[in-house]
Amino acid sequence: MQINTVFQSGALSVTDHRCSAAPGDKPYIELFSTHSIAYVRRGSFGCCSRGRSYELVPGSLLVGHAGDEYSCTHDHHAGGDECLSFQFAPEIVEAVGDDSRIWRMGCIPPLPKLMVLGELAQSASEGRSDVSVEEVGLVLAWRLVDLLSDRPRPGNDTAPRDRRRAVEAALWIDAHSHESIGLDAIARETGLSTFYFLRMFNRVFGVTPHQYLLRSRLRRAARLLTQDTRAITSVAFDVGFNDLSNFVRTFHRAAGVSPERFRRASRGERKILQDRLRPPA
Repeated sequence: MQINTVFQSGALSVTDHRCSAAPGDKPYIELFSTHSIAYVRRGSFGCCSRGRSYELVPGSLLVGHAGDEYSCTHDHHAGGDECLSFQFAPEIVEAVGDDSRIWRMGCIPPLPKLMVLGELAQSASEGRSDVSVEEVGLVLAWRLVDLLSDRPRPGNDTAPRDRRRAVEAALWIDAHSHESIGLDAIARETGLSTFYFLRMFNRVFGVTPHQYLLRSRLRRAARLLTQDTRAITSVAFDVGFNDLSNFVRTFHRAAGVSPERFRRASRGERKILQDRLRPPA
């Protein structure tokens, strides 16, 4: 495991994690030293914590509660994984909401309103945004608690073989999300019937394959919007949307701002981030 510190202060630290573990490597017990959120930007891995098992794919979040033990597994993917991890001091957790049920949820499936912040944080950590990674990390923590206050916990009663198939399908979707692909095509990749695959995927990740496809496109769009100045139309088409108005509407629903305003936020227009911290009227 390669770990590099991106940002460090008394209230928040941000670290870049790059793991090269492969199937067959023995997992070991680790400890969440603080409340934390890890954004998965590449690859896949499993996590076991408090008697529950999860599978994480690009766009997922691993949420940890200070003092809890966990172990990571790599049974279904040999390509390693990369995460951007935020560790929060107690005063930050208290400010955003110290709800242990939320901070012990373990794995959060790819949710658009959190993914776009994960991509913005990644851009900030690489120096490609005028917004600080600290700012985005604080917004991410607040948004997580705000969104998940009433969210049920995902189930984990899926057979290991189906978990592997679901992970492989999610990675295939992520790699082909810019293409026009349907449920039948994805199911064929797993060798399963469409109906069985749909139920299996939803049971493992808490989202349907089509939802994950859209969220993968949104995640890539958020990354492109922070990286270059290409036209919004080009971004929409490059990530797999065939209609500009649909892209703008879908992105706005996920990020709470238009693609253009999201780009301006990544360029340092802090009022946009400040507006996202305001509670709804």
